[in-house]
Parts: sequence; structure tokens; C-alpha cells
Amino acid sequence: MAHKILSLKWRPRIFTEVVGQDHIMHTLVNAFKSDQVAQAYMFTGPRGVGKTTTARIVAKALNCQNISGTGCTDCINCNEISEARNLDVLEIDGASNRGIDEIRNIRELIKFPPMNSPNKVIIIDEVHMLTTQAFNALLRTLEEPPQHGKFILATTDIQKVPMTIISRCQRFDFHRLSTQAIADQLAKILEVELIDSDNKSLIAIARK
Repeated sequence: MAHKILSLKWRPRIFTEVVGQDHIMHTLVNAFKSDQVAQAYMFTGPRGVGKTTTARIVAKALNCQNISGTGCTDCINCNEISEARNLDVLEIDGASNRGIDEIRNIRELIKFPPMNSPNKVIIIDEVHMLTTQAFNALLRTLEEPPQHGKFILATTDIQKVPMTIISRCQRFDFHRLSTQAIADQLAKILEVELIDSDNKSLIAIARK
């Protein structure tokens, strides 16, 4: 069996596995329970706090074949989303796909109904890198999205995102994780991986 690095092996797969963002997970879980899921979300915060991971979990909750509104670790859709190969969940890097042509392509894709899922989900990472013309094209789609279309935008620099885009999204601000939260999660992982550690070392790693 091929070796799998710990950052991928232990990447959160469902809402309850996300560390240090309880305020956001609680709100998202309640939105699914009450069937009040937004058409577009804006996830903002520093790098490494769970924005893209949470975007995938939301996509799973929207398209899970086993537990709708929660997501799982067993069904084909959820496994494909975890591996970024699901045909109905498109992940785009805003830094390398920042022009108006790429956004026009998204506008055309979102019109077509999903192939194997209830929803077609577009995840745009580092959305602040889009050009002004691309933002204008995206705005039109956010204003009048098809019922099956959901957008999740993530950024580390919310100041560069036009207010017209932000106002069409439900915004969540991800916080930097505390040193203790990181150390506690490291301790849990190392225990399962049967690796010895001491608290002083874990705190030092967490601070770094």
C-alpha cells in the first residue's frame, strides 16, 4: 500500500472533524438542518485554517448519496469530492484562472444540470486574484444562479474582493487556530499513529 502523508490522511472529511472553527461549523450544520443553504458562500481567513477543506465538506453535504446535509466517508460522491475528481464539483484556482474567459466558461458550465448529484458546486480558491472583468462576469452569475448551482469562494485577502461580490455571498471569517488547539490535534494524531511525543515538543511545533 502506497504511503500517504499525514496532512492528507488526517484532512477533515466531515464538519465534526474540523478543528478550531466551531462557530462556522455550527452555523453550517444548522443551515443544512433547516434547509436554508445559501447559493453562494465566501470563506475568508489566513492560509491553513480550513477554508478549502470546509468548501469540500459543504460540497459533500450538498451531494452526499448516504446522508444528505451532512456528508460521509463512504459514498462515491463524497470520496470523489475528497480526491477532487467529482464531475459535479469543480475546483478552480483563482490565481491561475483569473481572466474573463475562464469565468465565462464557468457561467456556461453552471447552466447545465449536474450529472450524478443534486447540485453542481463551483469552488474558487484565492478568488481575490480575479481580474476586474472576471469579477463583473462572476457577479452576473451570482445574481441569477440556477437552482442547482452553488458557489463557494475562498480568499486570504478579502480587501481585494469587490463589495458587490461579497454582498451576494454568506460570509464566514475563519480564525487562526490557537497554539493549544493545534497541539491537542497533533497529540490525537500521534497517539493513533503510535508515535511517542511530549507536550513541550507539541507546543513548540504548534507555535511554529
